[in-house]
Amino acid sequence: MTDGPPLPEVLDGLPIFPLPGVQLFPFTLLPLHIFEPRYRAMTRDALGGARLIGVTMLEPGHEDQDERDGPPAVRLLCGVGRIVQSHLHPDGRYDILLRGIGRVRILDELPPTALYRTVRARRLDDPAPTPAVAAEQQALIALCDRLAGSLPSGGETLRELVRQERGAGAACDVVASALLTEPAERQEVLETLDVATRIQRVCDAVVALLARFGGLHGSGAGPN
Repeated sequence: MTDGPPLPEVLDGLPIFPLPGVQLFPFTLLPLHIFEPRYRAMTRDALGGARLIGVTMLEPGHEDQDERDGPPAVRLLCGVGRIVQSHLHPDGRYDILLRGIGRVRILDELPPTALYRTVRARRLDDPAPTPAVAAEQQALIALCDRLAGSLPSGGETLRELVRQERGAGAACDVVASALLTEPAERQEVLETLDVATRIQRVCDAVVALLARFGGLHGSGAGPN
């Protein structure tokens, strides 16, 4: 977990911020500009309380849904962030910075008591590392080192990200947040709770980037 109080095992009344195509991974930062009245209220209440917000991805088709039929569906697994910076504009808008502190699974959506939506959710922790996880982590490190050498800039940052001291799952999450751009792919990685499988999926994405940048020339095809 990041600095600050640990995330409770069960979060009752967690405010959620549904967004199309946005994911918040643990150990990453997400800047947000808050302008809608309901989310201004959410931010104000969060700042006055635990400072926690769940960032949930809207299900496909939400654009065509009439809110009179109920709130749009969201993915049940999401990232939770703590507000670590905030700026209130004179007109009531906020600029905030969320630091991801964990994954949660939404158990229930609570009856509306405010302008924004709240849920009951359970924290999802990475299991203890296994030999399979260690092997996949070494494969990811090797691939990211090769990719770093092929990038026009940012290579050293990538090398540092993949060597996160907080564990294999954390390193994978940070690399996924930095390298993956397609929302569906990012959500799939976020929802992959088995760490070895999660790392393998990110390895596959790095191999694709290596092919794009020419980093596979003169080497094998990637991890075993």
